[in-house]
Amino acid sequence: MIHYLDNAATTPVRPEAAQAALDAMQRLWWNPSSQYGPARSTQAALEGWRRESAQGLGCRPEEFFFTSGGTEGDNWAIAAAAELGRHRGKHIITTAIEHDGVLQPCKALEQRGYAVTYLKPDRNGAIAAEQVRQALRPDTVLVSMMLVNNELGTVLPVAETAAVLRAARSAALLHCDAVQGFLKIPFTPEELGVDLLSVSGHKIHAPKGVGGFYVRKGLRLPPLIRGGGQEGGLRSGTEPTAQIAAFAAAVQAGRATFPADARHAAQLKQYAIDRLKPLDIAPVVTGGCPHILPIALPGYRSEVLLRFLSDREVYVSSGSACHRGKPSHVFAALNLPKKQRDGVLRVSFSYDTRKENIDALADALAAAKRELFMSMS
Repeated sequence: MIHYLDNAATTPVRPEAAQAALDAMQRLWWNPSSQYGPARSTQAALEGWRRESAQGLGCRPEEFFFTSGGTEGDNWAIAAAAELGRHRGKHIITTAIEHDGVLQPCKALEQRGYAVTYLKPDRNGAIAAEQVRQALRPDTVLVSMMLVNNELGTVLPVAETAAVLRAARSAALLHCDAVQGFLKIPFTPEELGVDLLSVSGHKIHAPKGVGGFYVRKGLRLPPLIRGGGQEGGLRSGTEPTAQIAAFAAAVQAGRATFPADARHAAQLKQYAIDRLKPLDIAPVVTGGCPHILPIALPGYRSEVLLRFLSDREVYVSSGSACHRGKPSHVFAALNLPKKQRDGVLRVSFSYDTRKENIDALADALAAAKRELFMSMS
């Protein structure tokens, strides 16, 4: 039996989304930009999917744009903010624990003369809005802060940061990578006070290759991709109707069961903590969102543990899948002792995770502690 506990990396496509994609491929495969009848029906369906997606996010349809995923949205936000603010300044504030979809574009801008302030978390992975206030400068053009950290599960103070910007009368735009927060914790873009916000389909049981990007009404962004003028002229390219249909279906299904799913994840997280405690395996950080649990086995190497667990069909990760086995900058930012940092694992849950999956993890980790030699590091 497979025990999948890596839902922060990706989620299996839920049946409603798969059926919506199949229906779109079979009935609504026409180019939405064409002018004949069936194509106009596809265009109408596309706008319906936009309404459903925007409703799930809690924004207006005209504020919601389809993308290829969270990384594209993050890149778009940073590039757009730099372009819009080019006459006001070249300073950006972000955090040291952002996804690489934010960090890498920021590093690229540093090569072009921008100054980037990377806010450091405390030992529990927390960032304070006061850090933003202290870092804010007259030439700051963007603050980019994720809502939920993808490796720690910590919830960052996005709404409080928006209040800091308002109090300072700053013209800086506020972007939020909400990929790990969407349909996991309650929020709307308006409640957060953000200008730009990115979400991804494959984190909410839709297919890979589709996501969403919120742009506050009244904010005029430069186009991301120029061409045929799709997505209001901001992101050209023929729309991937099957993926978009699946995204909307996943959003609607997830929205309908959100309270129950959140309770289920919270219960699983506590159950996992309780099951692992007798093994002297504790969370790396406390609190945070309900669906992510980082743990550590000091003295053991995570890559060895991953292979050991995989042989028993228990699947977790040692951090973001985007690291591809490289050391995590997120855990490094916590200044953990090396023995603890080397043995970090990330466990993450979803609506279809069961207690027996966690039991299998606990049993496998108990076996690992019996059978594997501790590292001398």
